[in-house]
Amino acid sequence: MADYDFTQDLSEARSKFETISSALGRQNLAEKIVSLEKEASAPGLWDDQENAQLVTSRLSQTQNEAKRLDDLERRLDDIATLYELGSEEDDQDSKAEAEKELTAVRSDLSDLEIQTLLDGEYDNRAAVVTIRSGAGGVDAADWAQMLMRMYLRWAERHHYKVQIMDTSYAEEAGIKSATFEVDAPYAYGKLSVEGGTHRLVRISPFDNNSRRQTSFAAVEVIPLVEPTDHIDIPDSDIRVDTYMSHGPGGQGVNTTYSAVRITHIPTGIVVTMQDERSQIQNRAAAMSVLQSRLLVMKQEEEAAKKKELAGDVKASWGDQMRSYVLHPYQMVKDLRTGYETSDPQKVFDGDIDAFIDAGIRWRHRERAKE
Repeated sequence: MADYDFTQDLSEARSKFETISSALGRQNLAEKIVSLEKEASAPGLWDDQENAQLVTSRLSQTQNEAKRLDDLERRLDDIATLYELGSEEDDQDSKAEAEKELTAVRSDLSDLEIQTLLDGEYDNRAAVVTIRSGAGGVDAADWAQMLMRMYLRWAERHHYKVQIMDTSYAEEAGIKSATFEVDAPYAYGKLSVEGGTHRLVRISPFDNNSRRQTSFAAVEVIPLVEPTDHIDIPDSDIRVDTYMSHGPGGQGVNTTYSAVRITHIPTGIVVTMQDERSQIQNRAAAMSVLQSRLLVMKQEEEAAKKKELAGDVKASWGDQMRSYVLHPYQMVKDLRTGYETSDPQKVFDGDIDAFIDAGIRWRHRERAKE
């Protein structure tokens, strides 16, 4: 690579870094860390465990964000020094190493740039994901389980903490539905673009005649509520039922009525939880998810009202958002962004970052139009 090419690439990387730093409010991160450290060291902090966890989580997130920016700035400086020395001494190995490191930094900057687009009110929250099988019978139930595995593998790739909250198994194979929490910074902002209907086309493994089958599964993503959200749910608005937890094949997981089903009477929303050990834990988890769904419903109603007032009632999100085709050809294609790959197996193994990034950029453009 010629000197002027490298210099230009380095200059563009520095410019991008400065833009991202400004968007993330780097100058205010130090003050934010000091403020959160004071909160974290306050006497009696752990008297309210939920608030304490929130404060310590925000402190850790802010410290990591500051460190990531500091590390990127240092790497850019080191790259410039290494390439300059390589040029002065005509050391091709040093120059090649600098070019390789610059490529890696540019990739990290692109990843960080995505974070600047996650500016929604709840984007920085943990996410609660619910997957439900749709049309397609046993194939759809199997497809729902495949999707669940895909998202769990994605979380595993990023070392995100996951908690399975509820699983309803289908009789023959797969699942009717499943709910799990992904606890990581910006998990909701990232996974929210995965919400919608996912379509699978394949030769059915459950058909003796090996016919092609189209199956559907729905993915719902909501932000995890925090103590400051104040979603008031009167006891008179809910009905609570308890029952025995069950696992695959209908076998009893335990012999106590620990599973909980909460019905929100005004909206008809139903939340079930059975994966915790006690009824009290399941009820708390179910109430948290119910509050999250009501929070999203309120947000959607406010957004719809704004669109109506603006004279724009056209929905920007279609139900069927992605197709996964295994026969007669191999392809996964997002119908909103146009992004596609010919390697479905990598996708099923959790390699979905490119789809998520494309979805975030697409959503950002759509919001800008509005």
